Amino acid sequence: MLFSLWTFVYIAAAVQAGLLGLALWRRAANREANRLLAVWVGLTGIDLAVKAMFWHLLTPEWFRAYRFVALFPFLYGSLFYLYVRALTQGRAFRPRDAVHLAGFVVMLAINSYVLTMDEAGLGAMAARWLAGERTIGAWFDLPLFLYSVSYVVAALVLVRTYRRRLRQRRSDADRLSLRWINAMAGFQIAIWCLAIVQALFYLPVLNYGLLFGLIAAWVCVVGWFSLGQPPVQDEPASAQIAAADDDAPTPIDSSRYAEVEARLAQLMAGETPLYLEPALTIGQVARRSGYPEYLVSAVINRRLGGSFWDYVNRLRVEAVRERLGDPAETRTILDLAYACGFTSKSTFNAAFKRQVGETPSGYRRRLAAATGSMA
Repeated sequence: MLFSLWTFVYIAAAVQAGLLGLALWRRAANREANRLLAVWVGLTGIDLAVKAMFWHLLTPEWFRAYRFVALFPFLYGSLFYLYVRALTQGRAFRPRDAVHLAGFVVMLAINSYVLTMDEAGLGAMAARWLAGERTIGAWFDLPLFLYSVSYVVAALVLVRTYRRRLRQRRSDADRLSLRWINAMAGFQIAIWCLAIVQALFYLPVLNYGLLFGLIAAWVCVVGWFSLGQPPVQDEPASAQIAAADDDAPTPIDSSRYAEVEARLAQLMAGETPLYLEPALTIGQVARRSGYPEYLVSAVINRRLGGSFWDYVNRLRVEAVRERLGDPAETRTILDLAYACGFTSKSTFNAAFKRQVGETPSGYRRRLAAATGSMA
């Protein structure tokens, strides 16, 4: 009965994966990244379908297919890395990227004897496997865990670098910060941890049914995040080089810092301050200032403290504080935040609390109490 239940779950997830893969392949936004994700999800669907058929029929030939798809996880971590790289850098899959598939090729070669075994041998191996004897053992599971998790970690490093560069260039960086990648990575790491615990220790609750049931749930998580993701502005090579130059102690003429700083102060003051533009970029500020982007970036980083994102959002927080201090102001805090250029409630709340030391609502209540006591 247990296998029948999981078989149904796996078949449903395999169908979901197939439909999701087709939708991702046809999606115009983030095209190169989504095509890699489509292949990854499609392989997961095949993996689940084969497992469902093996557990339903328990035949030697399906066991052969089962052992073949058992090698697919050696592709999942590397495909996740290539997906994130395509998303953050706009790099399509190229022939030389096949090196990232080496783990799968090596394990396929090691397990080739199973794929060419006769039916009698397969039947005996399947019987031992169903009886609880693991012919692969921890020597297979531990390398798989380390290999795959290393790719997940490498993908998270790419995302962190992308976010850092985004903060150097955009005031609305949080809106494009790929938060769903964290959820996808966390789900994968949880599955890999469960897999390694299940392989090394006998715990009745942590069985293969639960493990691949989580993979079935993961397909739904991927669908939820991937189909709803906005177009990502990947970093072209020139922008990455410029960002790297900003981080390095390059010999920039510091004698012009004061005049650039004064010009920035002028642009960020007056009746229509530049920071009120929600999707403000450093390129737009540089064009308005009349100075080259690298010089504006250097002044912000070295004279004004923090990234471009930090600089602009500090000004926005101060603008909100000024409006909150006006007794005649009747707009909600969130309306004020949006009016001052913020594009996200969470970004505004975090920036305000970090700069002021209390929440926006607490700050408004304190001002109201102080005004009331003075009256």
